[in-house]
Amino acid sequence: MTSTVGVVIPTRGDRPLRATIDGVLAQRPAAVVVVVDGAPLTSVDDPRVKVVPNCLSPGLPGARNTGIAALDTDLVAFCDDDDVWLPGKLDAQVRLLEDTGAEFVSCGIEVEYGSRRVTRLAGRTEITAADLTRSRMVMVHSSTYLFTKGALWVDESAPGGQNEDWDLALRAAKRRPIAHVDRPLVRVRWGGSHYATRWADRISGLEWMLARHPEIADDARGAARIYGQLAFHHAALGRRKEARRFAALAFHSRHREPRAALAMAVAAGLVSAPAVLSALHTRGHGI
Repeated sequence: MTSTVGVVIPTRGDRPLRATIDGVLAQRPAAVVVVVDGAPLTSVDDPRVKVVPNCLSPGLPGARNTGIAALDTDLVAFCDDDDVWLPGKLDAQVRLLEDTGAEFVSCGIEVEYGSRRVTRLAGRTEITAADLTRSRMVMVHSSTYLFTKGALWVDESAPGGQNEDWDLALRAAKRRPIAHVDRPLVRVRWGGSHYATRWADRISGLEWMLARHPEIADDARGAARIYGQLAFHHAALGRRKEARRFAALAFHSRHREPRAALAMAVAAGLVSAPAVLSALHTRGHGI
């Protein structure tokens, strides 16, 4: 590995970081920065780790950018504070980046939810903007990101920090295809997410993505997915009229869109939104 790598670990200070930090340090990056957002500084008993406060806009995007700015390395990698890098992650990604001339690399993941672990792979070694327009591609996850420092920054206007990672990957893919190591090299632990049931923020985040990347609505599958998610989140908030409206848009884009059907089940009171998410997460999927 000839390029130097700096790692950004954003945290709100309310999670144990030892497993995350150990997984990162085992891969010998040049620098590790833990960025604490909205809480007293976390104590990390390791001289190889620098702990700094978020000095930009409050929230995850500002914390990520604070970390990027604090690094003096060739490359930047992200790792969320509830995830764990698996052995060989960094070497494989840096090697692919250097071999292909890419500026952004992702990898496969292993989703952990409760006692279950499910591998999610892309089935390809290159991710295009069209791929990320059609599907969020859960394996192109923020904890897999490795990219050239200075090429990209996180957009801090993302409402509630929602979809800032999807937006970053999509902007990267529009510049040039994302190189992808299609092996599970990151364990993504979904059980403690702060974001999964923040329904209003998720609605705002999807609307933000549609405004920033209108081509999503031009792709039938991409549009159906987004409208189905909007229907589901509105249903979770008890907004039946809006849920029906977006479900109709989803079905119009794709007749068999499953998210729209799930939204209608939630709106009708047949099942709760958290129960649906739990069942999906057990299988390594989200809404």
